[in-house]
Amino acid sequence: MAAENYLPHTAADIDRMLKRCGAEKLDDLYSDVPEQLRLKCPYKLPKGISEPELTRYFDAIAAENKPLRCFAGAGFYHHYTPAAIPALMSRSEFYTAYTPYQPEISQGTLQYIFEYQSMMCALTGLDVSNASMYDGATATAEAVLMAVSASKKKKRVLISATLAPAVATVIGTYAKGAGIIVETIPDDRGETSKREFEEMMGAGDVAAVVVASPNYFGILEDYSGFADICHRCKAYFIVNSHASALGSVRTPAEWGADIACGEAQSLGMPLNFGGPYLGYLCCTKALMRKMPGRIVGATTDRDGKRSFVLTLQAREQHIRRQKATSNICSNQGIMTLHAAIYLSLMGAEGLAKVNELSAEAAHSLARKLCDTGKVRIKYPDKPYLNEFVLEIADQKLSSDKIIEAAAANGILAGVKLTENDLLVCATEMCSPDDIEQYAVMLKSL
Repeated sequence: MAAENYLPHTAADIDRMLKRCGAEKLDDLYSDVPEQLRLKCPYKLPKGISEPELTRYFDAIAAENKPLRCFAGAGFYHHYTPAAIPALMSRSEFYTAYTPYQPEISQGTLQYIFEYQSMMCALTGLDVSNASMYDGATATAEAVLMAVSASKKKKRVLISATLAPAVATVIGTYAKGAGIIVETIPDDRGETSKREFEEMMGAGDVAAVVVASPNYFGILEDYSGFADICHRCKAYFIVNSHASALGSVRTPAEWGADIACGEAQSLGMPLNFGGPYLGYLCCTKALMRKMPGRIVGATTDRDGKRSFVLTLQAREQHIRRQKATSNICSNQGIMTLHAAIYLSLMGAEGLAKVNELSAEAAHSLARKLCDTGKVRIKYPDKPYLNEFVLEIADQKLSSDKIIEAAAANGILAGVKLTENDLLVCATEMCSPDDIEQYAVMLKSL
């Protein structure tokens, strides 16, 4: 069937639209596209096949996949997804839910958003959570925009060198368009240099400071006193964390953060080659009017029944967009639901247990890999949760050689930082046998 059969517009409709646009023909709409970039022939689409044939075709492609035991992290982690989550998420009332702007027909959607927000506030220790962002990088960039907007005239932002490079890059992209100056606080052996931080704060023109815990190298940094220095200089303190870690480590609120942000993929979301993921964003009450995205509140209707509504946001966030702090208004709501179900199933004890098992696996992995004599821990005196940097001790090896050899043995060895440094992690999904096989493989090189 010709593609035109799927187009709803009649020739008369198209003529009216072209006339309104001041164009004579459809090709005129593409006049700004260079001729050499335009398609000169029809799409090369294969002929249609039956459903069984299509199933066999994709089964054959899937059979070529070679699943690897995952020891890679760098902000995204292979955690178990309880079977109840896909079962509940696939229910029609969630898949077909309407926009929550109409509360009279969206109570289910509004309630799970409210529950998600409540649980994220509990995890971060802060007062307010929105209904999430696209991913951890955009959530952190939005946190920077919030802080700059709230500080009014200040346009200088400091980010730690121990923040994930991808997150730093996204912040830089946002900052360029907003006229924000971003400077990097150097690291000192894998941690944010407090001395350099204090010196850079001296000018008094800083709007916000962004740090990470755990940081990109897996280290649990000590941020004692950072918030006090920020607040004395009337700057906002922003802490980026992956959400699962917050079940065990000190919360952003305990560090004195004004804003907490990061990636929530670690709440049991499959890695999926990069998405869809979920950025969380929480803040103190003082900043909630600057927060982008949706915020759901609980109230009662005229009959006294508990109900939920969108609340506490300036209309500019959704209507007068040129005056908005941000033009992001929502996220994939289905991922917010995923996080809410995961957290409700795991509870505080379950999330702590996941981190306990992950930490045990990581420390066991570190010992066994170092015992091979091929590698050593780069920052041996630094505390870590479930991720660490290996420094290659054998001059005949490199990060690429280890990753390549591991892949041939069914192992995803980690994330290359440099030719000589490899970022490795473990979660509750790494069994003792998996760890032993990694060590045996490394020793054989």
